[in-house]
Amino acid sequence: MLLVDDSVVARAVIARTIDASDRFSVVGAVGSAAAALEFLGRTTVEFILLDIEMPGIDGLTALPALVAAGKGAKVLIVSSSADEGGPKAMQALALGAAETLIKPSAGELSGRFGGALVSKLERLCEDSIHAPPVALVRSTPTTTRSFTASPAAPRSVSPSEDYDIVAIGASTGGIHAISQMFRAIPAGFRLPIVITQHLPASFMPYFAAQIALLAGRPCEVATDRLRIRPGRIIVAPGDAHLKCVKLRDGGAAFRLTHEPAGSGCMPSVDPMLASIADVYGARVLAIVLSGMGRDGAEGAQRVHDAGGCVVAQDRDSSVVWGMPGAVASSGVADAVLPPSAIGTLIASRRRP
Repeated sequence: MLLVDDSVVARAVIARTIDASDRFSVVGAVGSAAAALEFLGRTTVEFILLDIEMPGIDGLTALPALVAAGKGAKVLIVSSSADEGGPKAMQALALGAAETLIKPSAGELSGRFGGALVSKLERLCEDSIHAPPVALVRSTPTTTRSFTASPAAPRSVSPSEDYDIVAIGASTGGIHAISQMFRAIPAGFRLPIVITQHLPASFMPYFAAQIALLAGRPCEVATDRLRIRPGRIIVAPGDAHLKCVKLRDGGAAFRLTHEPAGSGCMPSVDPMLASIADVYGARVLAIVLSGMGRDGAEGAQRVHDAGGCVVAQDRDSSVVWGMPGAVASSGVADAVLPPSAIGTLIASRRRP
């Protein structure tokens, strides 16, 4: 992994902690974002440990470029200003960081901090699923992009012209995409919106609060048996899958489950989309945004087979085009668009 920290002491202590573990090793340690970009131009790493407060280009400013240069490397922010749920931690996650960890003073960098750092890395390593190569998106003369795929399996039902629920899946870079998307959706939009975003469980209340502020309407972290209601935004908790079930009175609710998902993610986009397709059929609008891996591809297939509409984020606007790229390459995407255009599409309640 690569360490990026302007403190010589911090680099030395963290490197010793990492190298003492059985699983990880440090292959580079630099004191600036510019040096990190130069290093990543010639060396491939699995993780980047990044400080925020650095002279010259700070860590948050450099983060999008480091994510791109890392070519799939996961970025763990290790900074004294990365308070969990705080503005800088949330901004880092929005810009593509996979996790954050508060860095203590130089005298406390070993001990409990070292154990917490290795634990974070182990969890990120277990969650890491690399996407297969995906097909390119064909540009259209318009300001958005659409996808022309090879013939897909015929839909099981006739497509409807609008929908009753919006289901969104996202991972790395997804918070930023979601923010752009909601700016294009009016506060008066009344259809329920469901989101599975790969985030640590402890961040979910802050994420829900951020979405509520952006959307101008209530957003809450799902609880077991929570009923789906108009005008509400529901986000999956960070430690459970969100599944939709039909109620006897004709309504629908969510159940929280913990079984392993095929994608290896917890929560996973696949069971959310698949279960919503089972309940709502052709009345689903499924959105898959930026993220590493292919979580959401199987669920999007279920939505497509049920006659619902599937939209993927385009390559150019994605921090990582793994998840939306897997959907686009499978041939089930009805459209491939940037987040603002997806928001406009949601607000229109019409198919692309």
